[in-house]
Amino acid sequence: MAEPFKSGFVNIFGAPNAGKSTLLNLLLGERLVIISPKVQTTRHRILGILTEKDYQIVFSDTPGIIEPKYKLHQKMMSQVKSALEDADVAILMHDINQPIEEFAVISDSLRLKVPAILLLNKTDAVKDKATIEPTVKAFKEKYPKWEVLAISARKETNTDKIMPLILRFLPEGFAFYPDDRISDRTERFFVGEMIREQIYALYDEEIPYHAAVLVQAFEEKTTLNVIKADIIVSRETQKMILLGKGGSMIKQLGINSRKVIEEFLQKKVHLELFIKVRPKWRDNENYLREYGYN
Repeated sequence: MAEPFKSGFVNIFGAPNAGKSTLLNLLLGERLVIISPKVQTTRHRILGILTEKDYQIVFSDTPGIIEPKYKLHQKMMSQVKSALEDADVAILMHDINQPIEEFAVISDSLRLKVPAILLLNKTDAVKDKATIEPTVKAFKEKYPKWEVLAISARKETNTDKIMPLILRFLPEGFAFYPDDRISDRTERFFVGEMIREQIYALYDEEIPYHAAVLVQAFEEKTTLNVIKADIIVSRETQKMILLGKGGSMIKQLGINSRKVIEEFLQKKVHLELFIKVRPKWRDNENYLREYGYN
């Protein structure tokens, strides 16, 4: 007798920089979402779809849980709320090097009512490996109803145990998406995210947090794709930093962005970047809507 087909929403929650996006890419076997060592890289809820013969898992990467300071942050936290409402299984991620009390603030705010898997990530950064087991024990005692696992998503340590846990909790159901879909987002969306990832990699301090990317044109031609994108910042001084001396930084940003976009699209790309100053865009409802933060 064939195993019943399983399907459901498995949503990933945690503090900024806990490793949620790295984990999602690993579970999907695709570099779907952007990653950076800087916090607050993820701003959107992004679905990643994994379909196999016996199951379909709709993973959801969510923004890191923060206390909102801007309307942008409020929009990000509302995406966390919607992910809580439709989760069949919750994956919670915590940096094992951070105190248990720090995680308790987040776990209390989530009020989970579904099966939960707590992943204590970044074991590769633990200096004294002998402390890992007692740390896991302490978390298990505090959260006795949850599965607790120490992993390193970056080094893929212990990560082979995650999928069996998910499948144990996943309900029986039907496929939500066609077999060939890997996300609910368009190529255009991912192109904008890739440019934003390169901004995080290339610029320091406040620039990544004040920058948004809006793809204005995406034309598929026979030999190449023509892409035009606006980079939005809050102040004129930020525009000058983005440009760099003699336009050197924006040129490098274009080179780096084009390279990853061409890898993603498997096609040559002509990329044009434009910088626009929109004061206080992170607190402006109309700008936020225009830039895709609905």
